[in-house]
Amino acid sequence: MNILNYILWNVDPDIFSIGPLTIRWYGLLFALGFVFGQRILTKIYVAEGRTEGDVDVITLYMIIGTVIGARLGHTLFYAPDYYLSNPIEILKIWEGGLASHGATIGILFALWLFSRKQKFDYMWVLDRIVIVVALGGALIRMGNLMNSEIIGRPTDVPWAFEFVRLGENPVVPRHPTQLYESLSVFALFVLLYWLWSKYKSALPKGLLFGIFVTALFTFRFLVEFLKENQEAFEDNLTLNMGQILSIPLIIAGLFILFRVWQNPTPALPGGRLPEKEKEKRKV
Repeated sequence: MNILNYILWNVDPDIFSIGPLTIRWYGLLFALGFVFGQRILTKIYVAEGRTEGDVDVITLYMIIGTVIGARLGHTLFYAPDYYLSNPIEILKIWEGGLASHGATIGILFALWLFSRKQKFDYMWVLDRIVIVVALGGALIRMGNLMNSEIIGRPTDVPWAFEFVRLGENPVVPRHPTQLYESLSVFALFVLLYWLWSKYKSALPKGLLFGIFVTALFTFRFLVEFLKENQEAFEDNLTLNMGQILSIPLIIAGLFILFRVWQNPTPALPGGRLPEKEKEKRKV
């Protein structure tokens, strides 16, 4: 007989409802990522000679890039047959289905557009934005925990969670992988923010971005060994889809860190481009 007292997790994903409107923990935490992120990014931008207006614009790019990228990533990486046969379902974001790897691609593309339009140094933008993206990622994983989704494999560790809302009978203790990821990404946020606050523009271009991408997706790759697969087709794969998609991002992060180590180049204050580069973009 098992005498361990596991953590009973039976949180209602809905906070409250007013008529047809339902406020959910996931949506609240997702939104708070942008609210807190905007405040922190404003502090960073103002400290380096930019304006709050720049933050308002980049926040809009971020929201659009995150939502579109995360949704398309889920549809293409995890259930392409279903969504290609039912394209209208792609628009039903409220029913769930967002992929962090897709969000990464969407954010990178949105910020590239932002940098081109506003004449920012792209790598400077990425180095600063990953600080708040890390915080947002930690909050989103907490939202997954509140939804009792993206669950871990069965385990007998004393901190295992029993996810009552899965409807298992009997309830199976599982790794709280959402919590593992949330805490690890929050620790990454603390590290990145500390590095920026201590060194600011003296940091070599690409260092913060390289650290973020390498650390985030290395941990993601490892924690996937403790997760249940999200889709049935992954059961036939040696590595699941999350791990497969993480590998090229880990390689990219290591390559950026290697380039930084080889040729550390301090960022220009405020992410300003060299004059020659500005002239090229005007042509």
